[in-house]
Amino acid sequence: MNRPALQLTDEQMRDFIINGYVKVKTDLPPSFHENIRQQLDTMFEETGNLGNNLLPAIPEIQEVFDHPIVHGAMQGVLGANYVMHPHRYCHFNQQGSEGQNFHKDSYAGDEQIRRHRCRWTMAFYYPQDVTEDMGPSAVLPGSQYYETGESAHEQPEIALCGEAGTVTIVHYDLWHRAMPNRSDKRRYMLKFLFIRLDEPQAPLWKNDSDNWHTLGNGEESEHPELWESVWDWYYGKYNGTANGVSHAEVDTLIETLDNDNEKDRLNAAYRLGRVGTDAVPVLKQMLHSTSATIREYAGYALSLTGAPAVPTLIDALQATDDSVRASAAFTLADMGKAAQEAIPALMHAAQEPSESVRRHATEGLGLIGQLVSEDMDLSETVQVLTTGLSDDYLPVRDNAARALAKLGALAEPAIPALITQLEDEDRYVRFHAAVALKQIQTQEAQDALFYHLFTSRWCALTTRGTPF
Repeated sequence: MNRPALQLTDEQMRDFIINGYVKVKTDLPPSFHENIRQQLDTMFEETGNLGNNLLPAIPEIQEVFDHPIVHGAMQGVLGANYVMHPHRYCHFNQQGSEGQNFHKDSYAGDEQIRRHRCRWTMAFYYPQDVTEDMGPSAVLPGSQYYETGESAHEQPEIALCGEAGTVTIVHYDLWHRAMPNRSDKRRYMLKFLFIRLDEPQAPLWKNDSDNWHTLGNGEESEHPELWESVWDWYYGKYNGTANGVSHAEVDTLIETLDNDNEKDRLNAAYRLGRVGTDAVPVLKQMLHSTSATIREYAGYALSLTGAPAVPTLIDALQATDDSVRASAAFTLADMGKAAQEAIPALMHAAQEPSESVRRHATEGLGLIGQLVSEDMDLSETVQVLTTGLSDDYLPVRDNAARALAKLGALAEPAIPALITQLEDEDRYVRFHAAVALKQIQTQEAQDALFYHLFTSRWCALTTRGTPF
């Protein structure tokens, strides 16, 4: 659907990269949101929470996400070719509730995979005015980069209050919670998920400068290399630039990767990623560490290093330790076009016995493949991903379908297998198979997709009292 977009500004994108959320407000009339709120009242009274069927039950909700300001913000964060995921939920915060603890959501249909680059978002929509006493959603800004509650809780809690029609787009990994509802009013928040299909090539917001350093207000930067690397990624720049770090500083940074302070580890990893070739040998040793934490942060550094690190990561795909191979595949997946030469090794890894290695390699074939499709023949890659559609391990099937969607028309040979997966036992594999068929765009793919959608359509008007 071609929809107008009111784009974000440089400053809004900068804030999103740092804080992990951006708040916008639609200009739909109050009566529109009141109608949705009343339908939610009826839903809870008559059927209970319909979860994933929330949108077909109340189709007017789609107008919120089609609104130019929401669409434009989502484009800036997730790219032009983003997709609404089928998982959605109405969070009903009852009067007198104690709220929730801060947490990160798990990924629907997949392992709990955390990446700093934003490929998944949540959107929180309020169909009524929400004040702090009503138990709004709250976030810990900047915590999308933190895995531990200790680091996350060093951030100030921000209550996402707002008028009816307010939508907050949130990095999927941001720590968040429902606050206690101390009022005598119901509080509804509709949570929808969205996913990125295209890796960024250029900014999709009102960009006036590609220089991260020109946008600040002079405040101290907590994670300078990390934030700048995410900004550069949005511009299609995947890898760091050598910055003349001394050997002594490299040694100190390497030691910091094993630091108890998560924030220090992050800064060390991303600074090492800007060292270049000189840091690769010692990062290779860290990648083979028995410590999952050290491997993870060495992976961040190697990913930002780019092309000089690719041979090392290809070698690591041959390691005897499953966790080392998985870390190598995870790291290569984030490297963009620089990892092109790793595609044959990733194809092999996508078929090996380790489930976690297969899962990461499958994702990498989609992320890297779409960026190099004009430079190399991906027919064998499509074959490997097609095989992955029938994998016993759910995250592999889910990522295989999503990877094929990223390859678009190149995935045409996978059509028969994708049609089969429209009946997968997992609802989200079914969805991503449908997205892949949509992206392929041939008549055969479209016919199969329409047949599936018409036969599986859920009727929102059918109830016990109106079965016909």
